[in-house]
Amino acid sequence: MTKIEGPKERRETVHDFREAVNMTSAQLEKWLDTEESRQVGWKGSDGKGSGESVGHRSGRKIITLLGKKQADLTEADLKHMRKVVGYVNRHLAQRPEGEVSETPWLYSLMNWGHDPRKH
Repeated sequence: MTKIEGPKERRETVHDFREAVNMTSAQLEKWLDTEESRQVGWKGSDGKGSGESVGHRSGRKIITLLGKKQADLTEADLKHMRKVVGYVNRHLAQRPEGEVSETPWLYSLMNWGHDPRKH
């Protein structure tokens, strides 16, 4: 695979990912085991017929990424990190009015490793 990022862009991607993902791997893993987590999101074709949503699958990847050292990140890892940052930023901009606890909006964000209730 062709390298698409230099050291500066790599650092920025990792920084942006760490800003967007504010849940620990343990918190995310616990969340992904809940029924609420499994109920939300687009159930795109994963080629396996699992019915797992894109966000839920992403959450599992995020857990792996959180456990990696920066030097061990692959280009595919960095690409997924950028995808996570983009999703979190777009989804935050679509915050619904009123209380957001127990909403699909919140649950979807949490599948992507971001809990907007944390400050």
